[in-house]
Amino acid sequence: MPKDDQLWTYSASELATGFGRGEYTPIDVLESVIVRMEDINPRINAVVTTDLDAARIAAKASAQRWRNGCPSGALDGVPMTVKDNVPVAGMRATWGSELFSTYVPSEDELCVARLRAAGAVIVGKTNCPELTVQGYTDNAIFGLTRNPFDLDLTPGGSSGGAVAAVAAGICPIAIATDGGGSIRRPASYTGLVGMKPSRGRVARADGFAAILHECEVVGPIARTVADVRRVMEIIGRPHFRDPMSVLLADDAYEAARPKPCRILYLPEFGSSPVDRQIADSVAQAADLLSSLGHRVEAGAVPFDIDALGMAWTTISQTGLTWLLKRHSCGGNRVGADIQAMYEAGSRLRAEQYYEALAMLAELKSTLAELYEAYDLIMSPSAAAMPWPAGEAFPNIIDDQPVGPRGHAIFTGFVNMSGCAAINLPSAPNARGVPIGFQLVGPVGADKLLCDIGEQYESAFRPPRIWPLR
Repeated sequence: MPKDDQLWTYSASELATGFGRGEYTPIDVLESVIVRMEDINPRINAVVTTDLDAARIAAKASAQRWRNGCPSGALDGVPMTVKDNVPVAGMRATWGSELFSTYVPSEDELCVARLRAAGAVIVGKTNCPELTVQGYTDNAIFGLTRNPFDLDLTPGGSSGGAVAAVAAGICPIAIATDGGGSIRRPASYTGLVGMKPSRGRVARADGFAAILHECEVVGPIARTVADVRRVMEIIGRPHFRDPMSVLLADDAYEAARPKPCRILYLPEFGSSPVDRQIADSVAQAADLLSSLGHRVEAGAVPFDIDALGMAWTTISQTGLTWLLKRHSCGGNRVGADIQAMYEAGSRLRAEQYYEALAMLAELKSTLAELYEAYDLIMSPSAAAMPWPAGEAFPNIIDDQPVGPRGHAIFTGFVNMSGCAAINLPSAPNARGVPIGFQLVGPVGADKLLCDIGEQYESAFRPPRIWPLR
């Protein structure tokens, strides 16, 4: 029987096995992760709100179900965190902004309600940048989140608190959102598996207003693909309150899979720079996938990155402006970066927004044709290694100057098209800082991505190195 103070190191799958064997209880596990959180969180600032009394009540109920031989599911008793832009009943949900600093929702967002019904133990909320529109994690309410592998570095964003919590051992699973890479890039910076589900795969209701059109989805972050799969089996179901999820339920893409895949490998996007450490690490991962029998072919990006970047800026600034006007703050009560986005969005015209939507439709058509020739796309998840924690973005990548989205070039097209994607760890750099890559499949390919991810994971077998021991 393991020592109770080491239970925080276990994956969700391992915990469920131990619960079933009676080796320990959900109460034991919760107390272990609480001790770990109290030790680690002051240094990384990942978890910003907790309700440990409610968590203990949930763990006690779960322990009774396991004793009775009737657990609610594969995640019954497993502790997890939820990003601060996903409402959890009774816990403050700030979205990283003073606008919502006192908001305490009375209802769970649908995905949280489903996890709670399956017995998950909600430990706390994780930090995010204001209104989740930046690629690092800091805000005026809770402050800066740091990367557990190097406290001087950012864990990325906007799911920086979520990945920091999982990487540091606070919980084996985090629920987060991905609107333009906000799960995949931070997961790549912390050695984790991060799933961006197909648009509509995870039904949504009772959450914050959507400000990124249909681009943002809820997804899981974990240390293993098996744990990601367990979460998706619970939250990845249709619901009548989200019509898009009902449409996706009829998708038959997964029926003919898995098989050796045809993978289009995109080591770079046009002339945009990529850190050499990342390029080398992801190339090794491509070689490994090839050795597993997949047909991996290097190629050029089949769409206009600059045009899509402009469309993304239009959509995000317009959505943000709509939100702030809805709350009658006119750019007040928000940080300077958010106010600048608001002012820029206020100058946009309706035809510019419509043009952006037309470009999204064109992207979907381009990718539909591409997926006739390939099953998956592979690329780095991020173009830059993690940068200093207090800076919003890196200014230089591979000795070339870049703008605010230079580090994020690889991920946005996935959200714009609605495709499914998963980040998987590749070889870290010489200092042990994690690196990752993404596999992208067409809408409906979520299960295929988990299948290939598990195959890769079993061959790669990275050593589990706990930061901040």
